[in-house]
Amino acid sequence: MKNIKVLMLAVAGVFALGFSSCVNDLETTPIDPNVQLPQDVLKDEAAFEALLAKCYQGLACSSSDGANGGPDISGVDGGFGQYLRAYFNLQCLTTDEAVCCWNDTGLPDMHNMNWQASNQFIVAMYYRIFYQVSLCNELIRQVEANPAGVEFQHKGALIAEARALRALSYYHAIDMFGNVPFATEKDAVGAVGPRQINRADLFAWVEKECKELIEGNDLAAEGQNVYGRCDKGFVKMILAKLYLNAEVYVGEDRYADCAAICEDLIANYDLQQSITIEVADENGEPQEVEINGFELLFCADNHLRTANSTFGARNEIIFAVPHDGINTTSYGGTNFLIFAGTGGDMNAAAAGISSGWGGLTVTKQVSERYAEGDARAMFFTDYGTTITDREVFTSGGYKSVKFRNVKSNGEAGQTTGFVDTDWPLFRVADAHLMLAECAARGKADNAKGLASLNAVRERAGLDKVSSFTAQDVLDERSRELLWEGCRRTDLIRFGQFTTDAYLWEFKGAVYEGAAVADHRNLFPLPPADVNSNGNLKQNAGY
Repeated sequence: MKNIKVLMLAVAGVFALGFSSCVNDLETTPIDPNVQLPQDVLKDEAAFEALLAKCYQGLACSSSDGANGGPDISGVDGGFGQYLRAYFNLQCLTTDEAVCCWNDTGLPDMHNMNWQASNQFIVAMYYRIFYQVSLCNELIRQVEANPAGVEFQHKGALIAEARALRALSYYHAIDMFGNVPFATEKDAVGAVGPRQINRADLFAWVEKECKELIEGNDLAAEGQNVYGRCDKGFVKMILAKLYLNAEVYVGEDRYADCAAICEDLIANYDLQQSITIEVADENGEPQEVEINGFELLFCADNHLRTANSTFGARNEIIFAVPHDGINTTSYGGTNFLIFAGTGGDMNAAAAGISSGWGGLTVTKQVSERYAEGDARAMFFTDYGTTITDREVFTSGGYKSVKFRNVKSNGEAGQTTGFVDTDWPLFRVADAHLMLAECAARGKADNAKGLASLNAVRERAGLDKVSSFTAQDVLDERSRELLWEGCRRTDLIRFGQFTTDAYLWEFKGAVYEGAAVADHRNLFPLPPADVNSNGNLKQNAGY
């Protein structure tokens, strides 16, 4: 069983003091029924660590009270409003990676790419981002203020990890929303109407933050922090992704900078390779079974593949958001991927769950991209590749079984109602493919890029290639990173998200696929936030 401790319950109310600096919507405000003053609870370093735990927990859960508790943010559903589920909806459901047969208001519009500014799924992501920013700002603010005069042993580390988590959410803001409200720990608590920062300035600010954290001594080195906490590898991945997409974000070619960071990451983390384990056969007799390394990254004990001081500093997963069927439960994250991806004639027990929700399907453009023998082609295929009725789960389309609540030895997770499978937010395989893309664009050593591309392909059981193009890398990223939250960003970078250069089922609300307006490369700011803050200007087209 994973040892995940959610420490924030006694002091979570402290954070409500800082929320209004970033979240203005009167109908969508952070809530906590037990608000306490900082000086009443922040009496030792453990209390500050509890506040930091809340910053981490905000990525995994919608509430401090579990899946069925009151959500942290009122007006945002605690299920689809969970950070990673909202992230999936914007990054994957808007692309060829996923179609959802449910008819919740605004949900079909995401894959149709005809969403309105008030779309509740976009609103959920926006407020989750700035809720996280507010949590991190308040942690830093309270550590610096130190109302009870605590003698810290790890003051620098507390602040550094909060800064790293804040950088992640501001990176997501840059990518999805562009020009956004901006506040740090230095802004007055309760300030009305935070200023809007333009995309280029926020890019520069996050870049500076990342560089300071990498060069400083307060954040743990790669793979040296404890399980579930971030380190310098986490920050390097944020910086590498900033640079990879710099042409989109700020109109600058930073591929060479991206490549340099990826080379550094590759030197510090290893791709997970196949292992041989002993399991009992149907007669209870021991037998040796070889498990592909890729599969090990998405099962119920994938925490063992995360780089940290407990399970191995050079493991493949640079950072995972912990999920635990008992201690950290939600209706988002990998719980959503596994339950929503299972239904119809699929075997729920094989996925380690009680029963599926029957929601998510991949388009034929994705399922047909895998070659025979590719270990990553983890699909239920009985319904064929073509979706004949998008509102019926069983009408067609492959179903991804990449994520499972089953351990590497075949045993189910702790419960069948919530999963133990962590969300691998950053993997070194992604760094390999980023390096390959930079090489394909002529901004990194071609031999190194080819070696990285082939390392990922060989792990999947495919033959090496002797040459490659940027499009080859994009296709490889599609196969390797399915449902991991990269696809929308990748397609935008390649000019294929809104245009007719690449079409998929139901793109543009047309079965055959159609181009959409370019303003959909960014999501809108929630109208309620724009209306309540005179400093905010809505994104073009909305």
